[in-house]
Amino acid sequence: MVVIKDFRRDFYETIHGQRILVLVAFDVDALCALKILQYLFQCDQVLYTIVPVAGRQDMDRAFIENGEGIKYVLLLNCGGCMDIVEQLQPPDDVVFFICDSHRPIDVHNIYNVKQVKILAKSHDLQDVPEFDDVFRDESDDDDSGNESEGSEASGKKRRFDEDAIEKRRAKRLWEENREKILYEYTEFTYQGCSAAMTVFEMAWKMSKDTNDLLWIACIGLTDQYIHYKINREKYVDCIGDLQNHVSRLNHRGADEESRISVDCLKVSFEDDMLLNLYRHWTLYDSLCHSAVSACQFKIWTMKGKKRLDEFLADMGLPLSQCRQKYSAMDMSLRNSVKEMIETKSEKYGISTRDIFLPSFVAQYGFKNRLSAMDAAYACAALLESVDKNKADSDKYLNALDLLSRSNRQVLQVGLDFAKMQVKAIVNQVQTFLDMNQIISAGPFLYAFITEGTADIKFFSRPICLQRLAKFTLQAHVAMSRSKKAPQLPLIVGAPMDSEIGMTLICGIPPLAEDDGKNVYGKAFEQAAINTNARILQDSFDTHIVELQTADRSKFFDALIALMQ
Repeated sequence: MVVIKDFRRDFYETIHGQRILVLVAFDVDALCALKILQYLFQCDQVLYTIVPVAGRQDMDRAFIENGEGIKYVLLLNCGGCMDIVEQLQPPDDVVFFICDSHRPIDVHNIYNVKQVKILAKSHDLQDVPEFDDVFRDESDDDDSGNESEGSEASGKKRRFDEDAIEKRRAKRLWEENREKILYEYTEFTYQGCSAAMTVFEMAWKMSKDTNDLLWIACIGLTDQYIHYKINREKYVDCIGDLQNHVSRLNHRGADEESRISVDCLKVSFEDDMLLNLYRHWTLYDSLCHSAVSACQFKIWTMKGKKRLDEFLADMGLPLSQCRQKYSAMDMSLRNSVKEMIETKSEKYGISTRDIFLPSFVAQYGFKNRLSAMDAAYACAALLESVDKNKADSDKYLNALDLLSRSNRQVLQVGLDFAKMQVKAIVNQVQTFLDMNQIISAGPFLYAFITEGTADIKFFSRPICLQRLAKFTLQAHVAMSRSKKAPQLPLIVGAPMDSEIGMTLICGIPPLAEDDGKNVYGKAFEQAAINTNARILQDSFDTHIVELQTADRSKFFDALIALMQ
């Protein structure tokens, strides 16, 4: 198993003085890892080429176009779950460094000693099959060439035949066992440690960590949680390390505090409210557009809105204050909002665990206060901008600019886009509920956005579609009287391109299964094989695929049969 233990010696010092090709996935965590790496490369004048890749086809094309003369390739949140050497067909002297939070890592990558190195902690790779269970020396299976000449005794020939039969039988049993082991290893997809955290740890061990790099790592980890890549337990396990770094880099005495510039970045660790973008919105709008409160109050009903008004009144928050920008609220009320919600939430059926999350907040200057959650939402919104005049590479650069805290204008644009996304998600969830478009297929639920829907442009992109799927499932469970509802997974689909008839579909696990594992990648693949349905499993998240709309019926019939 080639898992790098000393990142500095076995990765950074290896590429120093060389030109490296960096392929970066279209997600916020990968973007944060790249931002930290850029700082390190610039410090040591490492030559690098960055190419953002949205999927496997992009990755193939990027390597062909930029790989000439390159000896080292770094993959950020891409390439780990496929046999990268088989996929890209590189020259024998090219070495791939894979820093990918997607799991499980392909066994060919793990055991390719010569060309593939994994940047991960050993404990972050679970249940990796033993080498001898999945790889076999072909020479052991060569039972030809030993056959006796005609002059040999018939007894020896019988023994040879028996040995050959036994070898074939052992090979068949080994292959059956290998198939079973690999199926169990790849059945579920999930996420490991944040790539941004992995790269930040390398910066720390090289004594090149700064508060700005720490803040970017906080955003990367937070992105994993708020976009449903890891569960709360995994998130809480990971924040312990970052919390220690926050204490170390932000511990200042009174004398030092008085001498530092007001624009100096300060990162704090605190319990934050899981209310979308509330610092940059109104409290009322945030409550209406956050899954935990919207689903509990059933905000899409008249009774639900009255219940929300009652909740605010019970806390002593006037509607006039809640409907104006959060930053403009009366300071005494704003400073006590968290305490008020914590006191009254249980009465209205909202668990404090569901509405509060230990998180990170950055402060620079008097007015600039930003949570890691808001930064991750804004960054994702820029990555999936619906501006048709911008190429994907331009969107990527805008999102990268947002991570530089000096670019406040880009941040504001990202926050505005994020609000538009959240509004579109809530409107679509309400449409699903009002039109009874969440259908039970037996072993799972499904809902499809109809062609011509006003906000359809937002949902032809994977991050936003996955957020819609999660919000829809939470809303359905809140509204359903069935005890079976929390046990059912959900598939959501959105038209991508009406001209070529493609639909983007996303499958998510049931609410009751909060282990962060998703079976839909394997299920989609098998259903397509069984029916010859035309799908494109191009995304690095295998539970998100493109399906030929004409094949939808037979594809779903196969899924139902598979998952019963």
